[in-house]
Amino acid sequence: MPIRVTLDEMLVRRGMKARELAAMVGISETQLSLFRSGKVKGIRFRTLAKLCFVLDCAPAELLGYDRDAADLQQADDDA
Repeated sequence: MPIRVTLDEMLVRRGMKARELAAMVGISETQLSLFRSGKVKGIRFRTLAKLCFVLDCAPAELLGYDRDAADLQQADDDA
């Protein structure tokens, strides 16, 4: 998957534990863990906004993209 979740790096920069972030955002530690590992297909914009508010960052600081021309050729079932 060319989309990378870089939340762990942000947690280190902020000196925050994932458990603390999950509590502040109002999601379960399991949900946050799945997002951190990239094992989810999507995230609600509202949850992303809460993460950004608590971490004082922009969405682009939590997600990365590895450019791959094959992305244009793959069927996108989630569009």
